[in-house]
Parts: sequence; structure tokens; C-alpha cells
Amino acid sequence: MPIVTIQQFPRDLEQKRELARRVTEAFVEVYGAEPQSVQVFFSEVEAENWAKGGVMGSDSAGR
Repeated sequence: MPIVTIQQFPRDLEQKRELARRVTEAFVEVYGAEPQSVQVFFSEVEAENWAKGGVMGSDSAGR
């Protein structure tokens, strides 16, 4: 049972639907997995909860 966790900034529900569909298709094609066995978890991180290069995402211009 493949389990995929995607960490990202908040995205539109339609974008997440499309990504989940494509990730599932990739597991079906490459591993021969049954589509129903593929689980995709989205972990959305707000800009105030991450940093890059010592600068908080909420403090930087243009993530």
C-alpha cells in the first residue's frame, strides 16, 4: 500500500485533486499498484511555519 506525503504551501482543492490523481496514476503505471491502495496525504504549511536561509517564510518577499 503506497503512502505518499506531500508538504506544500496551501493550494486550491482542484489542484490537490489533480495532483492526487496523477500521483496515483504514477504508482499504478510504475509499480502496478491498484489505484485504491494508493494513499496521498497533503500537509500544508503556512508561511509563518517555515524558514529558508534563516528567514521566516512570512518575512520573505515572494516565496
